[in-house]
Amino acid sequence: MKKIILGLAFVASSMFAHSAIMSCFDNGDGTITCEGGFSDGSSASGVKFHVLQDDKNIYESKMSEDSEVTFKKPSGAYTAVFNAGEGHKVYIKGSDITE
Repeated sequence: MKKIILGLAFVASSMFAHSAIMSCFDNGDGTITCEGGFSDGSSASGVKFHVLQDDKNIYESKMSEDSEVTFKKPSGAYTAVFNAGEGHKVYIKGSDITE
């Protein structure tokens, strides 16, 4: 009986697992701001963030206390990456970021 209850508890907790979320916008002043979080409302403060260009890391930071990061907009194609660990990564192409 104890094993059944533990199994049900595990299944229930898996059903409510959180997903990583990020949105980015162009500030119109040569900078980009990205806001991160989780689907359960958890803060993303301290979560790793980086910008890739030609598969190279050109900017690295962590989400602020407000779960956001602002960086200088790179010229050319780039990708913003919210990295909260395996299975919790969000990639946004620079071409999809608008004002």
